[in-house]
Amino acid sequence: MTRRASPWLALASLALGAFMIGVSTTSMNTALPAIGTGLDATFDELLWALNVYSLVLAAFMITAGRMGDLYGQKRLYLLGLAVFALASVACGLAQSPGQLIAARVGQGIGGALLSPQTLSMISWIFPPERRGAANGVWGAVAGIAVAAGPGLGGLVVTALGWRWVFLLNVPICVLTAVCAALLIPRLGGGRRHRLDLAGAALATVGLFLVTYGLLEGQSHDWGPVWGPVPIPAVVGAGVVVLGVFVVVERGRQEREPLLPYAILADRNFSLMGVVTVTLVAAVGAMLLLLSIYLQSALGMSALAAGLVMAVAPAVSTGIAPVAGRLTDRLGGKYVLVVGLALFAAGLVQVLAVARADGSWLDLLPGLVVVGVAMGVTFAPPPTIAMYGIAPSLAGAASGTLNTIRMFGATIGAAAVGAVVQARLETSVRAEAAARAAQLAPELREPFVAGIARASAGGVEIDRQRFVAEVAAGLPDVAAAALREAADEVFRAGLTGAVRTTLLVPAALLLASVVITLAVRHRPPAPVAAPGSAASATAAAPDAPQVAGAAAGAAGRP
Repeated sequence: MTRRASPWLALASLALGAFMIGVSTTSMNTALPAIGTGLDATFDELLWALNVYSLVLAAFMITAGRMGDLYGQKRLYLLGLAVFALASVACGLAQSPGQLIAARVGQGIGGALLSPQTLSMISWIFPPERRGAANGVWGAVAGIAVAAGPGLGGLVVTALGWRWVFLLNVPICVLTAVCAALLIPRLGGGRRHRLDLAGAALATVGLFLVTYGLLEGQSHDWGPVWGPVPIPAVVGAGVVVLGVFVVVERGRQEREPLLPYAILADRNFSLMGVVTVTLVAAVGAMLLLLSIYLQSALGMSALAAGLVMAVAPAVSTGIAPVAGRLTDRLGGKYVLVVGLALFAAGLVQVLAVARADGSWLDLLPGLVVVGVAMGVTFAPPPTIAMYGIAPSLAGAASGTLNTIRMFGATIGAAAVGAVVQARLETSVRAEAAARAAQLAPELREPFVAGIARASAGGVEIDRQRFVAEVAAGLPDVAAAALREAADEVFRAGLTGAVRTTLLVPAALLLASVVITLAVRHRPPAPVAAPGSAASATAAAPDAPQVAGAAAGAAGRP
Protein backbone atom coordinates (compact mmCIF):
# COMPACT_ATOMS: atom_id res chain seq x y z
CA MET A 1 0.00 0.00 0.00
CA THR A 2 1.53 3.31 -1.03
CA ARG A 3 1.34 6.56 0.87
CA ARG A 4 -1.19 7.88 -1.63
CA ALA A 5 -3.50 4.91 -1.30
CA SER A 6 -6.81 5.56 0.39
CA PRO A 7 -7.36 4.08 3.86
CA TRP A 8 -10.91 3.32 2.71
CA LEU A 9 -9.53 0.66 0.39
CA ALA A 10 -7.78 -0.93 3.36
CA LEU A 11 -11.07 -0.75 5.24
CA ALA A 12 -12.77 -2.54 2.35
CA SER A 13 -10.44 -5.52 2.78
CA LEU A 14 -11.13 -5.57 6.54
CA ALA A 15 -14.87 -5.33 5.95
CA LEU A 16 -14.72 -8.21 3.47
CA GLY A 17 -13.16 -10.41 6.14
CA ALA A 18 -15.81 -9.34 8.66
CA PHE A 19 -18.55 -10.09 6.13
CA MET A 20 -17.18 -13.59 5.53
CA ILE A 21 -17.00 -14.37 9.25
CA GLY A 22 -20.52 -13.05 9.83
CA VAL A 23 -22.12 -14.89 6.93
CA SER A 24 -20.33 -18.17 7.60
CA THR A 25 -21.46 -18.08 11.24
CA THR A 26 -25.14 -17.37 10.63
CA SER A 27 -25.53 -19.39 7.42
CA MET A 28 -24.69 -22.63 9.23
CA ASN A 29 -27.93 -22.37 11.23
CA THR A 30 -29.90 -22.78 8.01
CA ALA A 31 -27.74 -25.70 6.90
CA LEU A 32 -28.09 -27.76 10.10
CA PRO A 33 -30.94 -30.03 8.88
CA ALA A 34 -29.07 -30.84 5.65
CA ILE A 35 -25.83 -31.47 7.56
CA GLY A 36 -27.66 -33.79 9.93
CA THR A 37 -29.00 -35.83 7.03
CA GLY A 38 -25.73 -35.81 5.08
CA LEU A 39 -23.54 -36.91 7.98
CA ASP A 40 -26.15 -38.93 9.88
CA ALA A 41 -25.48 -36.65 12.87
CA THR A 42 -27.45 -36.56 16.11
CA PHE A 43 -28.93 -33.31 17.39
CA ASP A 44 -26.25 -33.08 20.09
CA GLU A 45 -23.52 -33.50 17.46
CA LEU A 46 -25.08 -30.73 15.37
CA LEU A 47 -25.19 -28.44 18.41
CA TRP A 48 -21.52 -29.15 19.07
CA ALA A 49 -20.64 -28.37 15.47
CA LEU A 50 -22.53 -25.09 15.82
CA ASN A 51 -21.33 -24.04 19.29
CA VAL A 52 -17.71 -25.20 19.29
CA TYR A 53 -16.89 -22.30 16.96
CA SER A 54 -18.18 -19.80 19.52
CA LEU A 55 -16.35 -21.63 22.31
CA VAL A 56 -12.97 -21.45 20.57
CA LEU A 57 -13.57 -17.89 19.41
CA ALA A 58 -14.32 -16.67 22.93
CA ALA A 59 -11.44 -18.62 24.47
CA PHE A 60 -8.71 -17.33 22.14
CA MET A 61 -9.85 -13.81 21.27
CA ILE A 62 -7.91 -11.92 23.97
CA THR A 63 -4.73 -13.91 23.28
CA ALA A 64 -5.02 -13.36 19.52
CA GLY A 65 -5.64 -9.66 19.96
CA ARG A 66 -2.52 -9.27 22.09
CA MET A 67 -0.51 -11.32 19.59
CA GLY A 68 -1.45 -8.71 17.00
CA ASP A 69 0.12 -6.02 19.20
CA LEU A 70 3.30 -8.05 19.66
CA TYR A 71 3.84 -9.53 16.21
CA GLY A 72 1.86 -7.26 13.87
CA GLN A 73 -1.88 -7.05 13.20
CA LYS A 74 -1.49 -7.53 9.46
CA ARG A 75 0.46 -10.76 9.93
CA LEU A 76 -2.15 -12.15 12.33
CA TYR A 77 -4.96 -11.11 10.01
CA LEU A 78 -3.41 -12.93 7.05
CA LEU A 79 -2.61 -15.96 9.22
CA GLY A 80 -6.19 -16.04 10.44
CA LEU A 81 -7.50 -15.95 6.86
CA ALA A 82 -5.22 -18.86 5.92
CA VAL A 83 -6.31 -20.96 8.93
CA PHE A 84 -9.97 -20.16 8.32
CA ALA A 85 -9.69 -21.13 4.64
CA LEU A 86 -8.01 -24.47 5.39
CA ALA A 87 -10.54 -25.23 8.12
CA SER A 88 -13.40 -24.37 5.73
CA VAL A 89 -12.03 -26.91 3.26
CA ALA A 90 -11.93 -29.50 6.04
CA CYS A 91 -15.54 -28.66 6.98
CA GLY A 92 -16.68 -29.02 3.39
CA LEU A 93 -14.93 -32.39 2.99
CA ALA A 94 -15.95 -33.82 6.39
CA GLN A 95 -17.23 -37.40 6.27
CA SER A 96 -18.40 -37.70 9.87
CA PRO A 97 -19.76 -35.46 12.64
CA GLY A 98 -16.45 -35.77 14.50
CA GLN A 99 -14.49 -34.51 11.51
CA LEU A 100 -16.86 -31.58 11.11
CA ILE A 101 -16.56 -30.64 14.78
CA ALA A 102 -12.75 -30.79 14.60
CA ALA A 103 -12.77 -28.62 11.48
CA ARG A 104 -15.07 -26.11 13.20
CA VAL A 105 -12.44 -25.84 15.96
CA GLY A 106 -10.01 -24.79 13.21
CA GLN A 107 -12.49 -22.22 11.95
CA GLY A 108 -12.78 -20.85 15.49
CA ILE A 109 -8.99 -20.49 15.74
CA GLY A 110 -8.86 -18.72 12.38
CA GLY A 111 -11.72 -16.43 13.33
CA ALA A 112 -10.06 -15.62 16.67
CA LEU A 113 -6.80 -14.74 14.92
CA LEU A 114 -8.33 -12.35 12.41
CA SER A 115 -11.39 -10.84 14.16
CA PRO A 116 -9.66 -8.65 16.80
CA GLN A 117 -7.17 -7.32 14.26
CA THR A 118 -9.85 -5.46 12.29
CA LEU A 119 -10.73 -2.95 15.00
CA SER A 120 -7.10 -2.45 16.03
CA MET A 121 -6.03 -1.84 12.40
CA ILE A 122 -8.76 0.76 12.03
CA SER A 123 -7.20 2.52 15.04
CA TRP A 124 -3.79 2.45 13.31
CA ILE A 125 -4.91 3.45 9.82
CA PHE A 126 -7.52 6.13 10.53
CA PRO A 127 -6.90 9.33 12.49
CA PRO A 128 -9.20 9.84 15.52
CA GLU A 129 -11.45 12.30 13.71
CA ARG A 130 -12.33 9.68 11.07
CA ARG A 131 -12.61 6.49 13.10
CA GLY A 132 -16.33 6.94 13.73
CA ALA A 133 -17.10 6.88 10.01
CA ALA A 134 -14.78 3.88 9.53
CA ASN A 135 -16.40 1.99 12.40
CA GLY A 136 -19.80 2.89 10.96
CA VAL A 137 -18.94 1.33 7.61
CA TRP A 138 -17.48 -1.72 9.32
CA GLY A 139 -20.63 -2.02 11.45
CA ALA A 140 -22.87 -1.69 8.39
CA VAL A 141 -21.07 -4.59 6.72
CA ALA A 142 -21.50 -6.66 9.89
CA GLY A 143 -25.22 -5.86 9.79
CA ILE A 144 -25.48 -6.94 6.17
CA ALA A 145 -23.75 -10.21 7.08
CA VAL A 146 -26.22 -10.87 9.90
CA ALA A 147 -29.15 -10.11 7.63
CA ALA A 148 -27.87 -12.03 4.61
CA GLY A 149 -26.41 -15.09 6.34
CA PRO A 150 -29.55 -17.21 6.82
CA GLY A 151 -30.92 -16.40 3.38
CA LEU A 152 -27.61 -17.05 1.61
CA GLY A 153 -27.18 -20.26 3.57
CA GLY A 154 -30.60 -21.49 2.48
CA LEU A 155 -29.89 -20.54 -1.13
CA VAL A 156 -26.51 -22.30 -1.17
CA VAL A 157 -27.88 -25.44 0.49
CA THR A 158 -30.77 -25.59 -2.00
CA ALA A 159 -28.67 -24.92 -5.09
CA LEU A 160 -25.32 -26.56 -4.30
CA GLY A 161 -25.62 -28.63 -1.12
CA TRP A 162 -24.55 -28.02 2.48
CA ARG A 163 -20.83 -28.57 1.84
CA TRP A 164 -20.67 -25.39 -0.21
CA VAL A 165 -21.75 -23.35 2.79
CA PHE A 166 -18.16 -23.94 3.95
CA LEU A 167 -16.32 -24.31 0.64
CA LEU A 168 -17.44 -20.92 -0.66
CA ASN A 169 -15.42 -19.36 2.16
CA VAL A 170 -12.22 -20.36 0.38
CA PRO A 171 -12.37 -17.99 -2.64
CA ILE A 172 -13.55 -15.20 -0.30
CA CYS A 173 -10.54 -15.84 1.96
CA VAL A 174 -8.18 -15.75 -1.02
CA LEU A 175 -9.66 -12.49 -2.32
CA THR A 176 -9.58 -10.94 1.15
CA ALA A 177 -5.96 -12.01 1.69
CA VAL A 178 -4.85 -10.53 -1.65
CA CYS A 179 -6.61 -7.24 -0.90
CA ALA A 180 -5.17 -7.13 2.62
CA ALA A 181 -1.63 -7.87 1.42
CA LEU A 182 -1.79 -5.08 -1.17
CA LEU A 183 -3.84 -2.44 0.62
CA ILE A 184 -3.07 -2.64 4.34
CA PRO A 185 0.24 -1.09 5.49
CA ARG A 186 2.63 -2.97 7.74
CA LEU A 187 1.59 -2.20 11.29
CA GLY A 188 3.46 -2.86 14.53
CA GLY A 189 6.43 -5.18 14.92
CA GLY A 190 10.04 -4.16 14.58
CA ARG A 191 11.44 -5.54 17.84
CA ARG A 192 11.48 -8.80 19.74
CA HIS A 193 8.49 -9.65 21.91
CA ARG A 194 7.48 -12.43 24.27
CA LEU A 195 3.94 -13.66 24.58
CA ASP A 196 2.57 -13.98 28.12
CA LEU A 197 2.12 -17.77 28.01
CA ALA A 198 0.86 -18.11 31.59
CA GLY A 199 -1.74 -15.41 31.02
CA ALA A 200 -2.75 -16.92 27.69
CA ALA A 201 -3.25 -20.36 29.23
CA LEU A 202 -5.29 -19.04 32.18
CA ALA A 203 -7.44 -16.77 29.99
CA THR A 204 -8.11 -19.54 27.50
CA VAL A 205 -9.13 -22.11 30.12
CA GLY A 206 -11.23 -19.65 32.12
CA LEU A 207 -13.06 -18.23 29.12
CA PHE A 208 -13.64 -21.72 27.71
CA LEU A 209 -15.22 -22.98 30.95
CA VAL A 210 -17.49 -19.97 31.41
CA THR A 211 -18.58 -19.92 27.76
CA TYR A 212 -19.14 -23.68 27.72
CA GLY A 213 -21.30 -23.49 30.82
CA LEU A 214 -23.44 -20.69 29.43
CA LEU A 215 -23.87 -22.39 26.04
CA GLU A 216 -24.69 -25.81 27.47
CA GLY A 217 -26.64 -24.74 30.54
CA GLN A 218 -30.09 -24.63 28.96
CA SER A 219 -29.75 -27.97 27.16
CA HIS A 220 -28.67 -29.68 30.41
CA ASP A 221 -31.34 -27.90 32.48
CA TRP A 222 -28.43 -26.38 34.47
CA GLY A 223 -27.78 -29.80 35.98
CA PRO A 224 -24.95 -32.38 35.59
CA VAL A 225 -22.89 -32.09 32.43
CA TRP A 226 -19.60 -33.94 33.07
CA GLY A 227 -20.57 -36.95 35.18
CA PRO A 228 -21.83 -35.54 38.49
CA VAL A 229 -20.35 -32.07 37.79
CA PRO A 230 -23.18 -29.55 37.32
CA ILE A 231 -23.19 -26.58 34.97
CA PRO A 232 -22.93 -24.00 37.80
CA ALA A 233 -19.73 -25.70 38.99
CA VAL A 234 -18.24 -25.47 35.49
CA VAL A 235 -19.07 -21.75 35.26
CA GLY A 236 -17.80 -21.21 38.81
CA ALA A 237 -14.52 -22.95 38.00
CA GLY A 238 -14.12 -20.70 34.97
CA VAL A 239 -14.70 -17.61 37.10
CA VAL A 240 -12.07 -18.82 39.60
CA VAL A 241 -9.52 -19.40 36.81
CA LEU A 242 -10.23 -15.92 35.45
CA GLY A 243 -9.69 -14.54 38.95
CA VAL A 244 -6.27 -16.23 39.05
CA PHE A 245 -5.60 -14.74 35.60
CA VAL A 246 -6.31 -11.22 36.92
CA VAL A 247 -3.92 -11.77 39.85
CA VAL A 248 -1.16 -13.13 37.60
CA GLU A 249 -1.57 -10.27 35.14
CA ARG A 250 -1.26 -7.75 37.96
CA GLY A 251 2.31 -8.89 38.53
CA ARG A 252 3.23 -8.74 34.84
CA GLN A 253 2.24 -5.18 33.97
CA GLU A 254 5.84 -4.16 33.30
CA ARG A 255 6.57 -7.22 31.10
CA GLU A 256 4.20 -7.13 28.11
CA PRO A 257 1.15 -8.63 29.84
CA LEU A 258 -1.62 -10.35 27.93
CA LEU A 259 -4.11 -7.87 29.44
CA PRO A 260 -2.51 -4.45 29.96
CA TYR A 261 -4.30 -2.76 32.84
CA ALA A 262 -3.72 0.56 31.09
CA ILE A 263 -6.67 -0.15 28.79
CA LEU A 264 -8.93 -0.97 31.76
CA ALA A 265 -7.79 2.23 33.51
CA ASP A 266 -9.15 4.23 30.59
CA ARG A 267 -12.58 5.39 31.75
CA ASN A 268 -14.23 5.41 28.36
CA PHE A 269 -12.96 1.95 27.47
CA SER A 270 -14.30 0.43 30.69
CA LEU A 271 -17.68 2.14 30.33
CA MET A 272 -18.00 1.01 26.72
CA GLY A 273 -17.13 -2.53 27.79
CA VAL A 274 -20.21 -2.56 30.03
CA VAL A 275 -22.38 -0.92 27.35
CA THR A 276 -21.18 -3.44 24.76
CA VAL A 277 -22.26 -6.35 26.98
CA THR A 278 -25.74 -4.91 27.46
CA LEU A 279 -26.12 -3.86 23.84
CA VAL A 280 -25.09 -7.20 22.36
CA ALA A 281 -27.13 -9.06 24.97
CA ALA A 282 -30.16 -6.97 24.00
CA VAL A 283 -29.70 -7.72 20.30
CA GLY A 284 -29.31 -11.45 20.97
CA ALA A 285 -32.32 -11.48 23.29
CA MET A 286 -34.47 -9.67 20.74
CA LEU A 287 -33.56 -12.04 17.90
CA LEU A 288 -34.13 -15.13 20.05
CA LEU A 289 -37.50 -13.93 21.34
CA LEU A 290 -38.69 -12.85 17.89
CA SER A 291 -37.70 -16.23 16.44
CA ILE A 292 -39.67 -18.04 19.16
CA TYR A 293 -42.71 -15.78 18.73
CA LEU A 294 -42.81 -15.86 14.93
CA GLN A 295 -42.36 -19.62 14.63
CA SER A 296 -44.05 -21.04 17.74
CA ALA A 297 -46.86 -18.51 18.24
CA LEU A 298 -47.60 -17.31 14.69
CA GLY A 299 -46.64 -20.59 13.02
CA MET A 300 -44.24 -19.13 10.46
CA SER A 301 -41.52 -21.20 8.79
CA ALA A 302 -37.90 -20.72 9.79
CA LEU A 303 -37.15 -19.03 6.45
CA ALA A 304 -40.11 -16.66 6.71
CA ALA A 305 -39.25 -15.80 10.31
CA GLY A 306 -35.65 -15.17 9.28
CA LEU A 307 -36.76 -12.72 6.59
CA VAL A 308 -38.89 -10.81 9.09
CA MET A 309 -36.02 -10.65 11.59
CA ALA A 310 -33.70 -9.44 8.81
CA VAL A 311 -35.69 -6.19 8.57
CA ALA A 312 -33.87 -4.55 11.50
CA PRO A 313 -30.29 -5.46 10.40
CA ALA A 314 -31.15 -4.47 6.81
CA VAL A 315 -32.39 -1.03 7.90
CA SER A 316 -29.31 -0.58 10.09
CA THR A 317 -26.92 -0.93 7.15
CA GLY A 318 -28.05 2.36 5.63
CA ILE A 319 -27.92 4.20 8.96
CA ALA A 320 -24.56 3.04 10.34
CA PRO A 321 -22.25 5.05 8.00
CA VAL A 322 -24.27 8.23 8.65
CA ALA A 323 -24.12 7.62 12.40
CA GLY A 324 -20.36 7.08 12.06
CA ARG A 325 -19.90 10.47 10.44
CA LEU A 326 -22.04 12.08 13.15
CA THR A 327 -19.85 10.36 15.75
CA ASP A 328 -16.76 11.97 14.22
CA ARG A 329 -18.43 15.36 14.03
CA LEU A 330 -20.33 15.51 17.33
CA GLY A 331 -18.60 12.91 19.47
CA GLY A 332 -20.04 9.46 20.12
CA LYS A 333 -21.53 10.08 23.56
CA TYR A 334 -24.82 11.67 22.63
CA VAL A 335 -25.17 9.77 19.37
CA LEU A 336 -24.99 6.56 21.41
CA VAL A 337 -27.48 7.86 23.98
CA VAL A 338 -30.00 8.54 21.21
CA GLY A 339 -29.40 5.12 19.66
CA LEU A 340 -29.83 3.22 22.93
CA ALA A 341 -33.02 5.12 23.78
CA LEU A 342 -34.42 4.45 20.28
CA PHE A 343 -33.57 0.76 20.64
CA ALA A 344 -35.48 0.51 23.92
CA ALA A 345 -38.44 2.38 22.39
CA GLY A 346 -38.49 0.03 19.40
CA LEU A 347 -38.55 -3.05 21.65
CA VAL A 348 -41.40 -1.57 23.68
CA GLN A 349 -43.30 -0.92 20.46
CA VAL A 350 -42.76 -4.51 19.33
CA LEU A 351 -43.98 -6.01 22.60
CA ALA A 352 -46.98 -3.66 22.64
CA VAL A 353 -48.34 -5.03 19.32
CA ALA A 354 -47.36 -8.71 19.68
CA ARG A 355 -50.54 -10.82 19.92
CA ALA A 356 -51.26 -14.52 19.64
CA ASP A 357 -53.68 -13.82 16.76
CA GLY A 358 -51.53 -11.06 15.28
CA SER A 359 -49.51 -10.76 12.08
CA TRP A 360 -45.87 -10.14 11.36
CA LEU A 361 -46.95 -6.92 9.64
CA ASP A 362 -47.84 -5.53 13.06
CA LEU A 363 -44.17 -5.78 14.05
CA LEU A 364 -42.75 -3.83 11.09
CA PRO A 365 -42.93 -0.28 12.56
CA GLY A 366 -41.16 -1.40 15.72
CA LEU A 367 -38.56 -3.39 13.75
CA VAL A 368 -37.81 -0.36 11.58
CA VAL A 369 -37.24 1.73 14.73
CA VAL A 370 -34.99 -1.04 16.09
CA GLY A 371 -33.10 -1.12 12.78
CA VAL A 372 -32.48 2.62 12.88
CA ALA A 373 -31.33 2.28 16.50
CA MET A 374 -28.97 -0.59 15.66
CA GLY A 375 -27.43 1.50 12.89
CA VAL A 376 -26.95 4.43 15.24
CA THR A 377 -25.33 2.25 17.92
CA PHE A 378 -22.84 0.40 15.64
CA ALA A 379 -20.15 3.08 15.40
CA PRO A 380 -20.00 4.93 18.76
CA PRO A 381 -19.00 2.15 21.25
CA PRO A 382 -15.74 1.03 19.58
CA THR A 383 -14.92 4.62 18.61
CA ILE A 384 -15.40 5.89 22.17
CA ALA A 385 -13.62 2.86 23.64
CA MET A 386 -10.55 3.12 21.40
CA TYR A 387 -10.20 6.90 21.35
CA GLY A 388 -7.84 7.05 24.31
CA ILE A 389 -6.00 3.76 23.62
CA ALA A 390 -2.49 3.90 22.19
CA PRO A 391 -2.10 2.04 18.86
CA SER A 392 0.51 -0.19 20.52
CA LEU A 393 -2.28 -1.50 22.80
CA ALA A 394 -5.00 -1.58 20.14
CA GLY A 395 -4.82 -5.36 19.66
CA ALA A 396 -5.27 -6.11 23.35
CA ALA A 397 -8.11 -3.60 23.55
CA SER A 398 -9.78 -4.96 20.41
CA GLY A 399 -9.44 -8.56 21.61
CA THR A 400 -10.97 -7.61 24.95
CA LEU A 401 -13.88 -5.79 23.29
CA ASN A 402 -14.53 -8.70 20.93
CA THR A 403 -14.47 -11.14 23.84
CA ILE A 404 -16.91 -8.91 25.72
CA ARG A 405 -19.13 -8.88 22.64
CA MET A 406 -19.08 -12.69 22.46
CA PHE A 407 -19.96 -12.95 26.15
CA GLY A 408 -22.75 -10.42 25.74
CA ALA A 409 -24.39 -12.51 23.06
CA THR A 410 -23.95 -15.74 25.04
CA ILE A 411 -25.18 -14.25 28.31
CA GLY A 412 -28.14 -12.62 26.56
CA ALA A 413 -29.28 -15.87 24.95
CA ALA A 414 -28.79 -17.93 28.13
CA ALA A 415 -30.51 -15.44 30.42
CA VAL A 416 -33.44 -14.74 28.12
CA GLY A 417 -33.90 -18.44 27.39
CA ALA A 418 -34.19 -19.16 31.10
CA VAL A 419 -36.53 -16.21 31.75
CA VAL A 420 -38.89 -16.98 28.85
CA GLN A 421 -39.02 -20.65 29.89
CA ALA A 422 -39.99 -19.71 33.45
CA ARG A 423 -42.51 -17.11 32.28
CA LEU A 424 -43.99 -19.56 29.77
CA GLU A 425 -45.03 -22.03 32.47
CA THR A 426 -46.72 -19.30 34.55
CA SER A 427 -48.39 -17.72 31.53
CA VAL A 428 -49.67 -21.02 30.11
CA ARG A 429 -51.22 -22.02 33.43
CA ALA A 430 -52.97 -18.65 33.70
CA GLU A 431 -54.30 -18.89 30.14
CA ALA A 432 -55.41 -22.49 30.72
CA ALA A 433 -57.42 -21.52 33.79
CA ALA A 434 -59.24 -18.82 31.82
CA ARG A 435 -59.82 -21.07 28.78
CA ALA A 436 -61.14 -24.00 30.86
CA ALA A 437 -64.08 -21.90 32.02
CA GLN A 438 -65.18 -21.49 28.38
CA LEU A 439 -65.25 -25.21 27.61
CA ALA A 440 -68.22 -27.54 27.84
CA PRO A 441 -68.52 -28.99 31.37
CA GLU A 442 -67.61 -32.52 30.26
CA LEU A 443 -64.35 -31.27 28.71
CA ARG A 444 -63.09 -29.19 31.61
CA GLU A 445 -61.73 -32.00 33.75
CA PRO A 446 -59.80 -33.77 30.95
CA PHE A 447 -58.53 -30.37 29.76
CA VAL A 448 -57.18 -29.46 33.19
CA ALA A 449 -55.63 -32.92 33.51
CA GLY A 450 -54.06 -32.62 30.06
CA ILE A 451 -52.59 -29.19 30.85
CA ALA A 452 -51.12 -30.55 34.08
CA ARG A 453 -49.64 -33.49 32.19
CA ALA A 454 -48.15 -31.30 29.45
CA SER A 455 -46.76 -28.85 32.04
CA ALA A 456 -45.18 -31.46 34.28
CA GLY A 457 -41.50 -30.56 34.71
CA GLY A 458 -41.97 -27.23 32.92
CA VAL A 459 -43.39 -26.16 29.57
CA GLU A 460 -41.08 -26.70 26.60
CA ILE A 461 -41.16 -24.24 23.70
CA ASP A 462 -42.67 -26.87 21.41
CA ARG A 463 -46.25 -26.10 20.37
CA GLN A 464 -47.05 -29.38 18.62
CA ARG A 465 -45.73 -31.48 21.49
CA PHE A 466 -47.71 -29.51 24.04
CA VAL A 467 -50.97 -29.78 22.08
CA ALA A 468 -50.51 -33.52 21.49
CA GLU A 469 -49.80 -34.12 25.18
CA VAL A 470 -52.95 -32.30 26.29
CA ALA A 471 -55.20 -34.35 23.98
CA ALA A 472 -53.42 -37.70 24.46
CA GLY A 473 -55.64 -40.74 25.06
CA LEU A 474 -58.99 -38.99 24.50
CA PRO A 475 -61.73 -39.94 22.00
CA ASP A 476 -61.43 -38.24 18.62
CA VAL A 477 -64.23 -35.72 19.15
CA ALA A 478 -63.00 -34.63 22.57
CA ALA A 479 -59.37 -34.69 21.43
CA ALA A 480 -60.11 -32.37 18.52
CA ALA A 481 -61.81 -29.84 20.79
CA LEU A 482 -59.04 -29.97 23.36
CA ARG A 483 -56.33 -29.69 20.70
CA GLU A 484 -57.88 -26.44 19.51
CA ALA A 485 -58.18 -25.13 23.08
CA ALA A 486 -54.62 -26.22 23.95
CA ASP A 487 -53.29 -24.56 20.81
CA GLU A 488 -54.92 -21.27 21.77
CA VAL A 489 -53.60 -21.55 25.32
CA PHE A 490 -50.04 -22.25 24.17
CA ARG A 491 -49.95 -19.42 21.63
CA ALA A 492 -51.44 -16.93 24.09
CA GLY A 493 -49.16 -18.09 26.90
CA LEU A 494 -46.06 -17.97 24.74
CA THR A 495 -46.94 -14.51 23.45
CA GLY A 496 -47.41 -13.27 27.00
CA ALA A 497 -44.07 -14.77 28.05
CA VAL A 498 -42.25 -13.20 25.09
CA ARG A 499 -43.81 -9.79 25.73
CA THR A 500 -42.83 -9.85 29.40
CA THR A 501 -39.31 -11.06 28.66
CA LEU A 502 -38.75 -8.31 26.05
CA LEU A 503 -38.84 -5.87 28.96
CA VAL A 504 -35.49 -7.31 30.11
CA PRO A 505 -33.40 -6.11 27.11
CA ALA A 506 -35.36 -2.83 27.08
CA ALA A 507 -34.38 -2.24 30.71
CA LEU A 508 -30.73 -3.13 29.93
CA LEU A 509 -30.67 -0.56 27.14
CA LEU A 510 -32.06 2.16 29.38
CA ALA A 511 -29.42 1.29 31.99
CA SER A 512 -26.81 1.69 29.23
CA VAL A 513 -28.10 5.20 28.56
CA VAL A 514 -27.24 6.13 32.16
CA ILE A 515 -23.80 4.51 31.86
CA THR A 516 -23.07 6.34 28.59
CA LEU A 517 -23.81 9.70 30.22
CA ALA A 518 -20.68 9.13 32.35
CA VAL A 519 -18.44 9.03 29.24
CA ARG A 520 -15.88 11.80 28.84
CA HIS A 521 -17.08 13.70 25.82
CA ARG A 522 -13.55 14.58 24.68
CA PRO A 523 -11.14 11.87 25.90
CA PRO A 524 -7.59 12.66 27.02
CA ALA A 525 -4.51 11.78 24.99
CA PRO A 526 -3.88 8.05 24.37
CA VAL A 527 -2.43 6.09 27.28
CA ALA A 528 1.08 4.69 26.98
CA ALA A 529 1.89 1.00 26.98
CA PRO A 530 2.86 -0.51 30.37
CA GLY A 531 6.56 -0.80 30.89
CA SER A 532 7.24 1.76 28.17
CA ALA A 533 8.36 5.33 28.11
CA ALA A 534 5.80 8.00 28.71
CA SER A 535 4.62 8.18 25.14
CA ALA A 536 2.98 5.76 22.76
CA THR A 537 5.86 6.36 20.36
CA ALA A 538 8.35 4.99 22.84
CA ALA A 539 6.06 2.02 23.42
CA ALA A 540 6.71 0.85 19.89
CA PRO A 541 10.10 1.83 18.42
CA ASP A 542 8.75 1.62 14.92
CA ALA A 543 5.74 3.80 15.74
CA PRO A 544 7.07 6.88 13.90
CA GLN A 545 7.34 4.85 10.70
CA VAL A 546 3.92 3.32 11.17
CA ALA A 547 2.37 6.65 12.08
CA GLY A 548 3.88 8.17 8.96
CA ALA A 549 2.57 5.36 6.78
CA ALA A 550 -0.85 5.60 8.40
CA ALA A 551 -0.94 9.37 8.02
CA GLY A 552 0.08 9.09 4.40
CA ALA A 553 -2.53 6.39 3.89
CA ALA A 554 -5.19 8.53 5.51
CA GLY A 555 -4.32 11.48 3.31
CA ARG A 556 -6.87 14.20 2.85
CA PRO A 557 -9.67 13.27 0.42
